[in-house]
Amino acid sequence: MSTSLRGKTVLITGAARGIGAETARLLHTQGARLVLTDLDEKPLHELAAELGEDVLTVRCDVRDLAAMEDAVAQATARFGGLDVVVANAGISSYGSVMGVDPVTFQRVIDINVVGVFHTVRAALPSLVERGGYVLIVSSMAAFGAMPGLAAYNASKAGVEHFGNALRLEVKHQGVDVGVAHMCWVDTPLVQDALEDLGTFRRAIKALPTPMNRTASVESCAQAFVKGIAGRKRHVYVPRWVAAVAQARNFVNSPAGESQSNKHTAELLPLMDEEVRHLGRSTSARNVALEENPPSSSR
Repeated sequence: MSTSLRGKTVLITGAARGIGAETARLLHTQGARLVLTDLDEKPLHELAAELGEDVLTVRCDVRDLAAMEDAVAQATARFGGLDVVVANAGISSYGSVMGVDPVTFQRVIDINVVGVFHTVRAALPSLVERGGYVLIVSSMAAFGAMPGLAAYNASKAGVEHFGNALRLEVKHQGVDVGVAHMCWVDTPLVQDALEDLGTFRRAIKALPTPMNRTASVESCAQAFVKGIAGRKRHVYVPRWVAAVAQARNFVNSPAGESQSNKHTAELLPLMDEEVRHLGRSTSARNVALEENPPSSSR
C-alpha cells in the first residue's frame, strides 16, 4: 500500500541536519506539511527558509516531554493535527564502557530512547485520531554491536523493540509503526566521529565489504520517504541490511564476532586514549548544544 503524502502533516525530530533535513526536503517536494524540531536552531531556521511555505519549526529538546507536547500543540494549531511522526533525533558517545563519560552515556540513552518515547507519547493522540504512521529511527547497531559505542548500540536496540511493542499496541487503533535500520550514513554524527577518532576510521575500514562503506544521506532519505508512503514495518538502508537483520543470531555468535575480536584488543585502548585527549565523549557540536539548552516550552 502506498499513500499520497500531499497535504499530510509530518513531525520530524532531529530535523536540522543530516537524514532529518533531507527527509524534510523530499517530503516537502511531495506536498507534505512539516513540523521540524531540533536543538540546533540556526540550521533549523535555515532549512525552514529554504523550504518556504507549510513549515513550522520548534526548537525543543526531546528529553522534555512538556516541550514535545507543546510542539504537537503548535502543530495542531497550525495544521490541525499530525499524520506522520519520524522519531529521528539521536546522538552517539565515544569510548569503552570503562572509558566513556557516564554523564554522556546517560545523555545518549535519554535522547535516543526516552526522547523517542516522549515524541511518540506527545504525538500519539493526534496519530490515533487521523490513522497515522510512526517511523522510529533505529540502526544496524541494534543487532550488530561495535566496541566503543555501547550507549549507541543499546539505545538503538531499545528503540527497535519499543517500536515493536508500540506496533502491537496501536494497530487496532489504525496507527502503523515502522522501524528504520541503517548502516553507516554520511551524517554529521558519522562525520564528527570520523574527524575526532582515528580509531573509528580504522575500525570501519576493518569491517568486511559492504559494511565498511557509507551510504549517502540522499539515498537514506529516499528510503525513509518510500517507507512513510508505504507505511512499511521496516526500512533498511542499504537494502542488504535486511539480510543482516535476518542473520542477527549469527552476527552475535562467536563466529560472527570473530572479525571484531581481531582488532578490539588493539583499537579500544587507543580509542579511550583519544577520548581522554579530546576531553569529551561525544562530538564538539553536541557539547555546544548541551551548553545552550532551549528555554522552557511553557
